[in-house]
Amino acid sequence: MDWIQTYTGKQFRPLAPRREDIDIRDIAHALSLNCRFNGHCRTFYSVGEHAVRVARALPRKWALWGLLHDAGEAYLTDLPRPVKTQMPQFTVVEERLLEVLAGHFGLCWPAPAAVWRADDRLLATEARDLLRVSARRWGITVRPLAEQIVPWSWREAEKRFLAEYEELRSKR
Repeated sequence: MDWIQTYTGKQFRPLAPRREDIDIRDIAHALSLNCRFNGHCRTFYSVGEHAVRVARALPRKWALWGLLHDAGEAYLTDLPRPVKTQMPQFTVVEERLLEVLAGHFGLCWPAPAAVWRADDRLLATEARDLLRVSARRWGITVRPLAEQIVPWSWREAEKRFLAEYEELRSKR
């Protein structure tokens, strides 16, 4: 078997992704059920919520990229950075999938550096609020956001992810 069954019932081939098999509902649902930090946070905090927060930390022109920067994880899974850096083949597969996702959603390729800076800023904020550590311990030197993160339920994260997507898409 070379495909995964998605939430909407599609057969998705993560190693041979096709644009026509991508569905924002699958992405929103899966990311909202995936916990950040491989589950090692004080309370459930989804990748879907993280993506919404990254989108909101960016200027409008990059916000859709921010929302979708981890969309590949809906089809592959989320690997912690220390693991991912030791698995170059996984990184190649993830990059290929992200490129297909970018094409599907009409985004430039590769993602702008601003998206990864916002991702790091959220990481610093999440470290402070969800793990109660400083991200400097991990080599992340950006300052966290002033806003404190109070995590949403997975259902709320899915709802907000889809609403953010619709809002950003309507303004393109």
